[in-house]
Amino acid sequence: MNEAAILEGLNPEQAWAAEQVAGPVCILAGAGSGKTTTITRRLANQVVTGAFAPESLLAVTFTRKAAGEMRARLQRLGVDGVRAMTFHAAAFDQLRSFRPDRRFEILQSKGEILYRIARTLPKPHTFVPLMDLASEIEWAKNQRIGVERYRAALRDHEPPIPEDHMERVYASYERQKRARGVMDFEDMLEAAIAVFTSDAAALAGFRNRIHALTVDEYQDVNLLQQTLLETWLRDRPQLCAVGDDYQAIYSFTGATPRYLLEMHERYPELEVVRLERNYRSTPEILDVANRLARRLGGAPKVLTAERPSGAAPVVKAFFDERRENDFVLGRIKELHDERVAYEDMAIFYRTNARSEVYEDLLSGAGIPYQVRDGAFLDRPAASRLLPRLKRARTTDVAGETLRLARADGLRDQTNDRAG
Repeated sequence: MNEAAILEGLNPEQAWAAEQVAGPVCILAGAGSGKTTTITRRLANQVVTGAFAPESLLAVTFTRKAAGEMRARLQRLGVDGVRAMTFHAAAFDQLRSFRPDRRFEILQSKGEILYRIARTLPKPHTFVPLMDLASEIEWAKNQRIGVERYRAALRDHEPPIPEDHMERVYASYERQKRARGVMDFEDMLEAAIAVFTSDAAALAGFRNRIHALTVDEYQDVNLLQQTLLETWLRDRPQLCAVGDDYQAIYSFTGATPRYLLEMHERYPELEVVRLERNYRSTPEILDVANRLARRLGGAPKVLTAERPSGAAPVVKAFFDERRENDFVLGRIKELHDERVAYEDMAIFYRTNARSEVYEDLLSGAGIPYQVRDGAFLDRPAASRLLPRLKRARTTDVAGETLRLARADGLRDQTNDRAG
């Protein structure tokens, strides 16, 4: 495939971004603006123009799913060999390459250690979700705050339990982790930084292997990840950062869009491309979004719709959850009476914790539903039920499932709950 074929179908801004095969480049990609398409076309163009060999390109994403999608799209463009992986996978790959004599065992979940530590906390802190304790440790480690500096570095940050107890949890977690000879995901990044800052040969080996970096969702980079990026790059400006400060969602882990917004200070020669054509939403939805976005500050973006006009969105505020639920349920029934199929309706909520509220609401009204990307199997009742199902040896699986579900307090219903 040649360059013309790579650029085919792109709008002028996307094509301009794809043509910038050398860094530094910042692609400010508004929601629904074809960000992934633009990234993959730029990577493919870096290869087909001969600017870089595919194996010398590293594309860093935040999820394995995003990395897999990027590789699949590149393969459809006829480009193989580009490394697309998460920060942690990239760091782990480098540790194995440059420290082959060491064995790295990864702790898959902080809960494996925190479970026992949490049980030693005084009441009522023993009931704090392990996820909250794990998130607090991740926040500290992503800020490169060790146990010895933890309390002094809190400032306005509020831990999930009193700071003296949280400090002890953090310290105990680190001790037990070291005693087991394992490292967590943040340790992987720190270890990679240590290798490249202390071993000139390892850094030279990496630089000989990787010549250009692309970082997706750059607005959600934290200090630890940014430090690793700077360690990788050093004095080479071959970076393409793609992101949108309006879509920053990982501030609770210490992430900040500051690294995206301040790129021009680090790279005076920075090429900035704005993607503002939205292919996802109607003009009416974008009108509301643009008016709200003006209050966010940051990098100004005005999204324009490529889709035809549609119904105007309705914004409503409610004083309590009951009134909100009554409205949602009533609106679903109205739409269904207007012959809108249930599968053509959707409820979006901010966190998975809200899923159960709507599941109860819809179940009580006898309305069928599906949960997508939910956390149903992480709930206590489901966690108790699954081991019993795995041990089941009877042929009456359906009957046994219902019996166990009732025993664990799960509702007997036929709704499709995707875990």
